[in-house]
Amino acid sequence: MLMKFIRFLLFPIAIIYDLVTRVRNYFFDIGIFRHQTFKTPIIVVGNLSVGGTGKTPQIEYLIRLFKDSFKTAVLSRGYKRKSEGFVLLNKHHSALDVGDEPLQFFKKFNDINVAVDADRASGISKLINQTASDLILLDDAYQHRKVKGSFYILLTKFDALFTDDFLLPTGNLRESKLGANRADVIIVTKCPDTFTEDQKSSILNKLKKYKKEVFFTSISYNKKTEGYTTLVVDELANYEILLITGIANSKPLLNFLNEKNVNFKHLEYADHHHFTKKEITAIKSEFSNIQTSKKMLLTTEKDYVRLKDSIENISYLGIQTSFVDRENEFNAIVKRSIQ
Repeated sequence: MLMKFIRFLLFPIAIIYDLVTRVRNYFFDIGIFRHQTFKTPIIVVGNLSVGGTGKTPQIEYLIRLFKDSFKTAVLSRGYKRKSEGFVLLNKHHSALDVGDEPLQFFKKFNDINVAVDADRASGISKLINQTASDLILLDDAYQHRKVKGSFYILLTKFDALFTDDFLLPTGNLRESKLGANRADVIIVTKCPDTFTEDQKSSILNKLKKYKKEVFFTSISYNKKTEGYTTLVVDELANYEILLITGIANSKPLLNFLNEKNVNFKHLEYADHHHFTKKEITAIKSEFSNIQTSKKMLLTTEKDYVRLKDSIENISYLGIQTSFVDRENEFNAIVKRSIQ
């Protein structure tokens, strides 16, 4: 309640922020600020709001869709990485070097290239020159107007639509809702299993003013854990679980484990958290205090790439994005955009 009051008091700053971002976007729209174009197709995935809208599983969906037909590459800024400038990932890099999400892409898909660079235009040029990639996926780059993409995918979360939000710092929007006009398609992410036609109609009504194709996706958890221990998800109910998360929104995972009747203790950290030696020691101590042989250290896939070198007996539960319907239609639209 206190935080909501503070954010309300910051409303004048939100108005100034809105003005600044609108002017910036307008200058790009009329050509005062210039953007760079590339012959190589570029698919941009992003959102209008801060926080987790499911960009990582959406990028992975696109990788699976295109990697067998295109020499695919992913470019990210590498949030909270220690390195600077352009870095083309190799097997020696750690999450500290390049960021957790880029490293996850690199480790998961052997037949793509992954690079990080805060300067997306420069990063694209170097990535193309060094790898001869013929398709670039730009991760979390919706506001990077210095690059003109071939296709824009705007993500908005089912229970936190950008239409119901306001500009930072009063709300969570990075720019005005008008930014949705740049999208080619809008994907409503993280729809629940109980998603109804009435809910769908209500969301479509809120988004119809933008005149975009709207698709709906949900998050599905993998059937088995991976990492140190491989278990069928239904077997987790037989274990005492110490759950470690450092993601923007852990609620869907907690709900999933509760639905599976899993007994767990949750240690929650900030999104993209870099774990200190003291914190690693505390996690190991917490786990050792669980008085049963049937116990398990569990985390998310994104956290796993940051923790696996420090905690060897940790496992993770991966996720994928799944379309509620019209998946083939989405695939056809995005494929046409890069031909």
